Amino acid sequence: MPPTDFQPADPAYAERVRESFARQAAMGTIGAELVRVEAGEVEVQLAWAAHLTQQHGFLHGGILGAALDSACGYAASTLMPADVGVLSIEYKINFVAPARGQRFRLVGTVVKPGRTISVVEGRAYAVEGDREKLVATMSATMMTVAGRDDVKS
Repeated sequence: MPPTDFQPADPAYAERVRESFARQAAMGTIGAELVRVEAGEVEVQLAWAAHLTQQHGFLHGGILGAALDSACGYAASTLMPADVGVLSIEYKINFVAPARGQRFRLVGTVVKPGRTISVVEGRAYAVEGDREKLVATMSATMMTVAGRDDVKS
């Protein structure tokens, strides 16, 4: 359920987030796509690919964690001013089921936005046909970085 009472500081947040995600080489390398951007919530999708798996054929936890971290970071970024960046300062991931599916849906949702620190939750779902299964959860803390040209949206 997307948060509806969050007011983004930047009216052009969706375009800014999409442009920033497009520049993220790591997400491009694994084939992750940004599919939904709302104030306080972002959805990333990732197709299953053999080169992204671990030895049992499941999506590797590191790949899942990286994509979910990006979803959480960009969710926080939707609520930030245009001239700042957002960096992860901590996250905890729980793998609750093997990541087996045709594709994966990763959702980052802001729990508590802040000027300096934001708390975000992530959920990763394996999608097989019309069925979804929760495979991981994330609790993340994001830091707003201002005044640095090398850390902007």
